[in-house]
Amino acid sequence: MSASSVRSFEYLESLPGTVFNRLYKQPSTALAIFRRMLPHLAKSFVMAMLYMTRPLPVTDLETWVRPGSRREQDTAVDLLERLQILKRSAEPGTPRSYMLTNPFASSLRQALTGGGNHKSFGIPSDVPSKDEVTISQLDDFARKQWEGVLGYMVGSTGIGLRDEGANLSPSVKHLLQYGGLVDVKGRNVDITQDGFAFVLQEVNAQVWTILVLYLENAEQLGMDHVDVLSFLFMLGSLELGQAYSKANLTETQLQMLLDLRDFGIIYQDSPASNNYYPTRLATTLTSDAGALGSASAGFDSALHSSTNDKGFVFIETNYRLYAYTSSPLQIAILSLFTRLSTRYPNMISGKMTRESVRRAISMGITGDQIVDFLYTHAHPQMRKTETVLPPTVVDQIRLWQIEGERMKSTVGFLFKDFSTAAEYEGPCRYAGDIGVLAWKNDAKRMFFVTKHEQIAAYLKSKKDKRVEGG
Repeated sequence: MSASSVRSFEYLESLPGTVFNRLYKQPSTALAIFRRMLPHLAKSFVMAMLYMTRPLPVTDLETWVRPGSRREQDTAVDLLERLQILKRSAEPGTPRSYMLTNPFASSLRQALTGGGNHKSFGIPSDVPSKDEVTISQLDDFARKQWEGVLGYMVGSTGIGLRDEGANLSPSVKHLLQYGGLVDVKGRNVDITQDGFAFVLQEVNAQVWTILVLYLENAEQLGMDHVDVLSFLFMLGSLELGQAYSKANLTETQLQMLLDLRDFGIIYQDSPASNNYYPTRLATTLTSDAGALGSASAGFDSALHSSTNDKGFVFIETNYRLYAYTSSPLQIAILSLFTRLSTRYPNMISGKMTRESVRRAISMGITGDQIVDFLYTHAHPQMRKTETVLPPTVVDQIRLWQIEGERMKSTVGFLFKDFSTAAEYEGPCRYAGDIGVLAWKNDAKRMFFVTKHEQIAAYLKSKKDKRVEGG
């Protein structure tokens, strides 16, 4: 399961059963969860049981799996139960059995065979040829909007992105702050450790991270979770380049069109338009791992059009850095931990210094994240060496981080002045067993804990027992 699937799965797992029941009434939702959330073995179980009218005994289910793959079987069954796709049938006098739940099974059958008037896969709209939007235009729009989001996070709006017209609405900025991806202090916007990790993800994982934040914030916006989820899953089943009508959308989904347009997930000529276009960011939402790789790679290439998949960064043993890029976003990311000195039309140069790296670390960016970024974007010439990055540079980045970690404060409580060793050892051992012990000194009969309530209760119970025994 990909990182983006894990994030969306964790959110789905937290939902109550009544929400699943409403969600699975939409064939597009059932198909999207089947395609994206399930590993291959779980998909095999679903397809084998899709047209069964009676529960399947667990002994029959086990015959479908090799004897050495019991762990994979248990994992697949557990996943299906947590998503409320599979239910146990425990009738008196019969062995344990499994059966697909409804309406998931009926909706998936409908999605695979077609038919019905549910319209959960969108209503295609005929647009005059002169008003049609091409796939190239959709990719350009999505790239501009999404790069604007990333640019805002790394503070690159001042070096070119604003000129490209990527204007972010207040709701987008609030969502990024709500998710802990940026730290806003007055007019200053600083990227956080989670934000930098977000920037390093592939595009599809980034989109799902944002959408899960949107879902978590939906209740505050007065939106229905089911409408929001159903619309997102529907977007993943739409055709890139095809216009769709807003006629069948709910009030919540109409509001979502405006919000998703800010992220480049949806394209509309204007908010009053009767049609909308899904961009590549939307149509790859529910792709499986194989399709996701190619589709996301294609969009990632468009997103970072000034760079290439082979890498663009050179770094020398004297910490001098050269990057063959003209992308404002890539330049802004490099400027987070590099002191840039020169900029040419297709190249920048600078130097990684103690101050520049420590500044990045003060924002919450880790040394390992910086090393991972340099390794991922290393130039092909650097990849001809065994280590790719100079070991002296890698070691120094980590040493600069350690400089700020020499002293770490821990809030807690100190217990001391025990009369005897036995009186000291009991609560100290108990603190270690419950996981609150931060430090101890057996010679001085002292220990330090992060929480004191359970230790105080333990000491009180010991005292009460001594009183009763006396």
